[in-house]
Amino acid sequence: MREAAGADDRGAMTTTLLHIVATPRQDQSSTLAVADAYLDELARHVPDLRVETVDLFRTDLPAVAGANIDTKYNLMHGVPLDDEARRSWGQIEELIAAFKGADQYLVSSPMWNLGIPYVLKYYIDCLIQPGYLFRYDETGVPVPMINGRSMVCVTSRGGSYEPGSPMGALDFQEPYLRAIFGFVGISDIEFVNAQPVDVPGLRETALAAAVAQAREVAARPVLAVPA
Repeated sequence: MREAAGADDRGAMTTTLLHIVATPRQDQSSTLAVADAYLDELARHVPDLRVETVDLFRTDLPAVAGANIDTKYNLMHGVPLDDEARRSWGQIEELIAAFKGADQYLVSSPMWNLGIPYVLKYYIDCLIQPGYLFRYDETGVPVPMINGRSMVCVTSRGGSYEPGSPMGALDFQEPYLRAIFGFVGISDIEFVNAQPVDVPGLRETALAAAVAQAREVAARPVLAVPA
């Protein structure tokens, strides 16, 4: 984790956590039940914590098509933008700025069809733009630009996808999230997977275990490292 660089209205230093919510179920969400336990425990250990939430199913995400896809490539090739292109692309830049402004991240996402919900993939496609979260060096190798931050991913799965289990090889959620956020420099990623939550007789035990793990992760001492 990097040292928190934000400040509140009084000038006091704060630690900003961006909570990325990718479930539409709200109070009925198994994922959020575990995420809330994590946040409650984290607040006990980080008294200056400020949580900012982007609720993806309740956010009008900008288009990654049409004029904006043209703008993306114009920016990559140094083509000047007109006022309309700047206005439209500015919506994507606002999402990126909010993401870059955080010290820590919490991703709350159920598993959908072995992977992530479509709205989380859409958000990631908005965020991860060359020149913003990564860049290419002179040989064309991608260089991450988001370093010194940590992320916790809370997931819920209907079945069990533990490594080595019959379904373990079909978990495309955790490997993808590790890969895509690692691509931009976030290598300190911890997963709390509630599973299996759709199996009668096993749901309660699975949720209790995930809540306990979430609280344990939140209580760990974290040493700040330079960004």
